[in-house]
Order: sequence, then C-alpha cells, then structure tokens
Amino acid sequence: MKKLVLVLGLLGSVISFGAKLKVGASPVPHAQLLQLVKDDLKKENVELEIIELTDYVTPNLLLDSKELDANFFQHKPYLETFSKEKNLKLVSAGNVHVEPLGVYSKKVNKIENLKKGGVVAIPNDPTNGGRALILLHNNGIIKLKNPQDLLATEFDIVENKNNLKFKSLDAAQIPRALEDVDLAVVNGNYAIEAGLNPLTEALIIEGKESPYANLIAVREGDEKKEDIQKLVKALQSEKVKVFIENTHKGGVVPAF
Repeated sequence: MKKLVLVLGLLGSVISFGAKLKVGASPVPHAQLLQLVKDDLKKENVELEIIELTDYVTPNLLLDSKELDANFFQHKPYLETFSKEKNLKLVSAGNVHVEPLGVYSKKVNKIENLKKGGVVAIPNDPTNGGRALILLHNNGIIKLKNPQDLLATEFDIVENKNNLKFKSLDAAQIPRALEDVDLAVVNGNYAIEAGLNPLTEALIIEGKESPYANLIAVREGDEKKEDIQKLVKALQSEKVKVFIENTHKGGVVPAF
C-alpha cells in the first residue's frame, strides 16, 4: 500500500508539472520578451523553452515538423506567403508587437541628399521586400504601380527619379551592408540587434499604424490549446507592454 501511495504521489507531481512549450524566436526583441514572461508561465504550470534562431526560414520548418510548439519572429503577410509556398498549415495565435521598418544610411544624413544611381539594400524575402518598397513609395523615393501590393518587387516600380539600384539581401545581413550601400531598409529587430536606434537614426520609419504585427505562430488547430493561450495572454500583458515602451522607446510598438 505504501508503494502504491508513493507511485501515485510521483505521478501526481509529474502531472502537476504541466506543459512544456518549445518556442523558436529571433533574439531581440522576441526571445527577450519570452524570457520576460518565463516565470509568469511557470506559475501557470507551463515550462517555456526558448530556442533562439536567426533566420526567417528555419523557425517555420521546425514548427511544421513538430520540433517546435510555436514560433515568434514574423508578421502575418510573411507567415501566409511562406505557408502557401511551402504548403504548410501554420496560423497566428495572436499579435504581440510591431517592429517598424526603417531606412538607414552611413553615407547621407537626409533623403534629399541621396545621389543618383545610389544602391539600396532591401530584404530578399517577398513580403519584407514588398514592404520595403512600399515604405520607399510612401515617402516619394520611388513610385509603385500598385502600392497596395504587399508582394511588390522592383519590377513593379514605375518611377525611379534617382535611378536607384536595388540589392536584395538576407534581412539579417542588411545592417552589415550599411557601409557598402547608400540606403538600407532594415527590419526593426535586426536594427536593434545591430545597435541602431530606429527613432533617432532611421531617415524614414514606418508609423505605428503598420499592419505588420509580429505574432505567435502555431500549427493549425493548436491556437486554442490551453498552453498556447497562456503564452499569448502572458505576451499581451500590461507587464510586456510597459517593458516594450520603456526599453525600446518606439523602436518596438505593442500591437495589443
């Protein structure tokens, strides 16, 4: 009888330990925000394991293959485009923040001083590449055939008064190319990682109304799982909102 009680007690302790969530995330601010709520989730019986990843492809492939339970690095247009191209069934479980896209330069301090024939680095993935071109269109640097087309490419440019040349690079590598190009359009998280201040150093920056909110992605059907909902609730808390506003000073904006 004592052995039976001991076994039941051990089983009870295992059951009470709760769920374990493996979440893939870009280092800043995604993994940073996950680390912020790790203890909060532990109190909710969810053990959070954070896997830091630095590219825009691996996190979705690992999520699809069930090596991750969720990921946190992308916005909805990218998730939908990637899922369609790779035939994956991935969905959003909830929005967390916006990382305003910014235009940076080591060669000019004003857009008006941009020389003709200058080189502009933009992300090479379809959604962020289109997003970069739309930002340039909205600020009069180029004109697009359809500025509502989230997948616009340089072939959709109908006016390029400065005869700019576009160089498509992996988004994570663009900050390193700043010395080699005239302008660089950099995603917010990579700007922060590179020590760039979006509010003071970006020549142009997206407004807070940007539709590109970063989200928690999961496999279709998992968005209603209790542990996933606890994760989303923790990331959409007042604690996270205050941290974002105090830490990133407009370089990252709450989207909840």
